[in-house]
Amino acid sequence: MDVAARLDLTLRLVQGSERIPVAELARRLGVSEMTVRRDLDTLERQGLVRRVHGAAIPARAREEGAGFAAREPWQAATKDRLGAAVAGLVEPGSRVLLDAGTTTVHVADHLAARAPLTVAVLSLQAAARLADRPRIELLVVGGRSRPGEHSLVGPLALRTLESLAFDCFVMSIGGVHAEHGWSEFDLDDAAVKQVGLARSTRTIVVADATKLGVRAFGRVAALDAVDGFVTDHAAADAATHPNGPHTLAALRKAGVRTVLG
Repeated sequence: MDVAARLDLTLRLVQGSERIPVAELARRLGVSEMTVRRDLDTLERQGLVRRVHGAAIPARAREEGAGFAAREPWQAATKDRLGAAVAGLVEPGSRVLLDAGTTTVHVADHLAARAPLTVAVLSLQAAARLADRPRIELLVVGGRSRPGEHSLVGPLALRTLESLAFDCFVMSIGGVHAEHGWSEFDLDDAAVKQVGLARSTRTIVVADATKLGVRAFGRVAALDAVDGFVTDHAAADAATHPNGPHTLAALRKAGVRTVLG
């Protein structure tokens, strides 16, 4: 297992537990406790986990406290696979609304292969990835750039979205919960997503498996408000994500097509 994959799995194991001992991590990862401690130090510097005596606990407020730049490098390979899977579900010729987030930036990278497309973006990072791509008509939704995230929010963004209609909304999410539905940590982001849902013929949500079972502050919609959900295979592994299988089952019961990429 390379370092990136080991850090990814370490993060998943910590986030799937209230508290996990270093010795348990070492056993499940097949490495020494010294290696685990070094990896936890790396993750803690990024605000993704917290070290406690002989163990690690998840940084529950990671979505609120860690900005785009801090989150972007983690699980990059997983997010790129998800980006390719989502882009494959977008029909050429569509009018697409692309949400903000570290995973949707990877979607932007793969959308060029689905051209021609009209793509309206809700983040400055996605705009930079799609600018000057052949046969991509790029629209940058106006609004206030949220500090640290560069997501476009506020009354101007809402008014712009309300004046447009989309074939597909690719939505990122802070949490998906079997009972609570789709939710977001920031209320401004939640408001933009609600309008995006209302203005789109279909919605595909993309998120890595760490978001399953999470109940964030602002509810966006019920589970059945979207058409599809793309996540990674780890979501079905109860050992790393105890809430994953239950949440996936609830999504399928709600009629949401789930894709494990």
